[in-house]
Amino acid sequence: GHYGRVGLVGNHIDVLTGKWVAQDAGIGAGVDSYFEYLVTGAILLQDKKLMAMFLEYNKAIRNYTRFDDWYLWVQMYKGTVSMPVFQSLEAYWPGLQSLIGDIGNAMRTILNYYTVWKQLGGLPEFYNIPQGYTVEKREGYPLRPELIESAMYLYRATGDPTLLELGRDAVESIEKISKVECGFATIKDLRDHKLDNRMESFFLAETVKYLYLLFDPTNFIHNNGSTFDAVITPYGECILGAGGYIFNTEAHPIDPAALHCCRRLKEEQWEVEDLMREFYSLKRNRSKFQKKTVSSGPWEPPARPGTLFSPENHDQARGRKPAKQKVPLLSCPSQPFTSKLALLGRVFLDSS
Repeated sequence: GHYGRVGLVGNHIDVLTGKWVAQDAGIGAGVDSYFEYLVTGAILLQDKKLMAMFLEYNKAIRNYTRFDDWYLWVQMYKGTVSMPVFQSLEAYWPGLQSLIGDIGNAMRTILNYYTVWKQLGGLPEFYNIPQGYTVEKREGYPLRPELIESAMYLYRATGDPTLLELGRDAVESIEKISKVECGFATIKDLRDHKLDNRMESFFLAETVKYLYLLFDPTNFIHNNGSTFDAVITPYGECILGAGGYIFNTEAHPIDPAALHCCRRLKEEQWEVEDLMREFYSLKRNRSKFQKKTVSSGPWEPPARPGTLFSPENHDQARGRKPAKQKVPLLSCPSQPFTSKLALLGRVFLDSS
């Protein structure tokens, strides 16, 4: 099975055989985005199954990998400690915990991680927890965003000024250690602050973005629903930009309301069809005062995928002169699965 006997999950799987290649279980490299997407996916898609899966893992992670609010790496089948290290990548975890409302544990863990930052001026890729020092060949800090991401989430949840201090320290370290003529360089070694001749794309895409959001309380991303845009779509009015944004693992914000706009559940579709029928029967009768009647003919779907069923198209179908086309602000044309795949390369429809 895909679960370890203790409910833990490894971090590398052979997709052809389904066998675990790396049987170390933890919260960092190899499984981090999986755990993130269980939670953010559950919130974005309102999917209880995804959340149930995460909570089951969460229980096992707490029982077997957590020691004094640090998370170690353990053998997935036995739960015995295999690596007593903290990986820089794992610093997303307190932010993720905040999304499920586990603020106490999240705060204790992020304060542990913050001590490492204060000690070294950054988070090394690996940190040996018992020795309290960097791990050989893993002494670098490529300006990763995870610690700051968690600070941003937790600051929204708690307003704790310690998190602003963390942000300030991060800005000061990055400015002091890694600023170079053409940007900000990866710190090759946190012990002597030597630099590498590179700047990772995630520094701008994520680290700087999360720092900005930590210090910008009135940013639209933090919107609590007090302002929004109302957009008219072929399927009715949509509320967009009301907040509750979900970040993907690369810090791209997704508006859950936009996703809802693009979903046509059957019930919604029937409601729309009824409204359409009502609208056209009124239009035909051309009388304001006549009793509303619903035409009995079956609902006609759009002529081709992506054509919106609008009054203009309706008029055209009836042989009238087409009215000037109005482009809807939001449309979600359905596209067959195969044509989506075809964009990525050849699609094999037969069994060959």
